[in-house]
Amino acid sequence: MRRLIPYTPPTLDDPKIKRALPRYVGVVMGERQAKYVVGRHLGVEYSGEDSTGDLWRLHDRYLEDYAKFEKRLDSAPKLEKPERSFLDLKAELAKRIMGECHFCERRCGVDRLGGSRGYCRCGDEFSLSSFFAHMGEEPELVPSGTVFTCGCTMRCIHCQNYDISQWLTPGQSVNPSQMARIVSGLRDEGCRNLNMVGGEPTSNAWLWIETMRQVDVNIPTVWNSNSYYSEETSRLLAGFADLYLLDFKYGNNRCAEAISDAPGYWGACTRNHLAAKRFGELIIRVLVLPGHNECCTRPILEWISENLGPWTRVNLMFQYRPEWRASERPELRRRLTREEMDDALKIAREAGLKNLVRDTS
Repeated sequence: MRRLIPYTPPTLDDPKIKRALPRYVGVVMGERQAKYVVGRHLGVEYSGEDSTGDLWRLHDRYLEDYAKFEKRLDSAPKLEKPERSFLDLKAELAKRIMGECHFCERRCGVDRLGGSRGYCRCGDEFSLSSFFAHMGEEPELVPSGTVFTCGCTMRCIHCQNYDISQWLTPGQSVNPSQMARIVSGLRDEGCRNLNMVGGEPTSNAWLWIETMRQVDVNIPTVWNSNSYYSEETSRLLAGFADLYLLDFKYGNNRCAEAISDAPGYWGACTRNHLAAKRFGELIIRVLVLPGHNECCTRPILEWISENLGPWTRVNLMFQYRPEWRASERPELRRRLTREEMDDALKIAREAGLKNLVRDTS
C-alpha cells in the first residue's frame, strides 16, 4: 500500500472553479466517469483491415453521439465493456499515425514504429523523466499526478524544462503497461488527476491512449500541452481528455517562429483551444514575456474573451525567468518588471476576463 499524501488540498467549492470545470470536479469527487472510462464502455464495430479513412469517418460519427453516452454512463456506471470500444478505435488510429507521424503541427511524417525519429526525437515508448504529486499547479489540480516525459514539438529558447524537452537528461524507457501502474499508483496516493506533461505529451498521444486502456481506476486526465498539435491529434483527444491545460504562448506567428521555432502557431493554437472548449474543459496558461504585452499578451487575452468567453479559466503567469538560450534575444534576458505585470492585469480586465487564477510564484 502506497503512503497517502499528508496534505489537505484546496477546496473545489470555489464558484469560479465549479463554473468553469463542473465535469472535472465531478470526476475528482467520484460522481462522474473520466472520459477514457466512458470511451472504454462505448462499443464500436470495426476491423483492423478497414482503411484509415473509413476508421476516421467511423470515429467522427461516434464522436457525435459521445456526449449522450457520457451522460448515460454517469447514471449507470456498471455497464459491461464491449468487445471493441471507442477507446480501442482511438488507439488503432493513433498507432497508424505513428507509422507516418503527424501528431504535431510540424507533421514530420517519419515511421516511428520502424525506429525513425523526427523533430521531437521521441520513439515508440515513453522516455520517463519523473512522476510525482505536484503541489505547485493550479489550486484545483493539486495534488496533481504529474508525469514528465522527454521530448518536445517546439524549441522555446527560454524553456524552463530544457533538460527534459531537449533530451539533455535521458529518461527511462517505459511501455504503456508500466505507465498504467504508475498512473494507478498516483491515484492511490491521493492525486486528483493524471497530468500528462513534458517536454510535451503530444508526441506520446498513442502511448497515452494505450496506457489508459489498461488503467482501471477512475481518474480525470489533464492534457498539459503547448497547443501545437495537429487536427488529427485534436480529434483523438476529444472524448479522451477531461481537462485541457493549454499554453497560449504567442499572439502572432512571427514571435512564435522566432522564439519557439513554431511556424503556424496561431492557427494551430486557436483551432485547438476551440476544440478543447467544445469537447472538454479548459484552463489556459499565458506566460507573460518581457516586452511582449502588446504583440502577444493583448491579442491572446482579447481572443480568449471573444471566442471562448469571459468566464474561461485563465492563469496569467508572471514567473518568467531567463533560462537555456534566452540571452539570444535582448528582451528575454531579464525578468518582468512590476509595470509589465500590472499592464498584463490591466489588459485582462479590459478584455473582460472574469476567472483568472492568481499567480503566486
